[in-house]
Amino acid sequence: MRSTTARPANVHQARLLRLLRDLGPQSRVDLGGQVELSRSKLAFEVDRLLETGLVVPDGLAASRGGRRSHTVRIAPSLRFLGVDIGATSVDVAVTNAELDVLGHVAEPLDVREGPVAVFERVLALVGKLRETVPAEHFDGAGIGVPGPVRFPEGVPVAPPIMPGWNGFPVREAMSQELGCPVLVDNDVNLMALGEQQAGVARSVRDFLCLKLGTGIGCGIVVGGEVHRGVTGSAGDIGHIQVEPEGPRCACGNDGCLEAYFGGNALVRDATAFAQSGRSAELAGRLESAGRLTPEDVSAAAAAGDAAALDLIRWGGQRTGQVIAGLVSFFNPGLVVVGGGLTGLGHNLLASIRTQVYRQSLPLATGNLPIVLGELGQLAGVVGAARLISDHVFSPA
Repeated sequence: MRSTTARPANVHQARLLRLLRDLGPQSRVDLGGQVELSRSKLAFEVDRLLETGLVVPDGLAASRGGRRSHTVRIAPSLRFLGVDIGATSVDVAVTNAELDVLGHVAEPLDVREGPVAVFERVLALVGKLRETVPAEHFDGAGIGVPGPVRFPEGVPVAPPIMPGWNGFPVREAMSQELGCPVLVDNDVNLMALGEQQAGVARSVRDFLCLKLGTGIGCGIVVGGEVHRGVTGSAGDIGHIQVEPEGPRCACGNDGCLEAYFGGNALVRDATAFAQSGRSAELAGRLESAGRLTPEDVSAAAAAGDAAALDLIRWGGQRTGQVIAGLVSFFNPGLVVVGGGLTGLGHNLLASIRTQVYRQSLPLATGNLPIVLGELGQLAGVVGAARLISDHVFSPA
């Protein structure tokens, strides 16, 4: 399985490809209104794209009172693979070049099994998808992992919740397995790209995308582009200290946000409440299953359990405390909240909003929406496909 995808020859062709990806089939007239090219130059570049096979004819556009313009679209045969590896699950999807999801599978997975075991599972899921989705080969693959990534090389670096992954050549190894270009990024950056591509952040160029799960991270989008920082660690807000004397975090420091309200921290505190008799609801669930999960906390809160509601509110306040600082510093146009812990319900979002609006300056929060993401578990795989399509639709 080897990808032989052509690449655009220049920035004009790259711009046209991304427009067709994001807007769907367009007439030459419509494309001319989107790019600053002369009529003859536009015609030349579109013809060159048609010759490469990246773009195909799509019939005639609706009449505007003259000769009807020909419509073109991005080649429907192109296929991108999106892989979103979380701490406790994995999602794999195949998209077309317009980033519509053609097939999606997900299953539980423990990232602590290590990269070899995890990617064996990923490749098995890819094989399962190819049984139902036509994909002779992939034109590119994007992969998200729940830890810091040195982006140019596609290598995780000392990820706190991913033992055994430090320095593993994810990009190189998976490119060899899949026979196509591969890019690797932090999972929350891909969530941000997914929400920007097809979710709640479609019309926003400066926003924060928060992922609350086993780990806590933040995708930072500036001027429509993900900001990764110099080495790729931008947005690792789970390791911002909220209490100097707080509990020990997986990163080795004390009092990090993640140590207070990551998925493991929530389970730890819920278990303590159950064992101390503070919550009869959680105690019953612990006795029944032998262990608690964030879903148990959510269910207990929905049943009106005061201790579970307190855990959610306290976690929201700690999270809002950190976000408030980010909002005052960055002044985003939107804050998107996603990840598994959003299943805790409206109380969590309300607590985050209250803390941010109370603590940040009015100029920063006067028109600031803080909302849940729209795509749910598809955000990461759509973002992964967007990441690799940006690469494939760039000049070679």
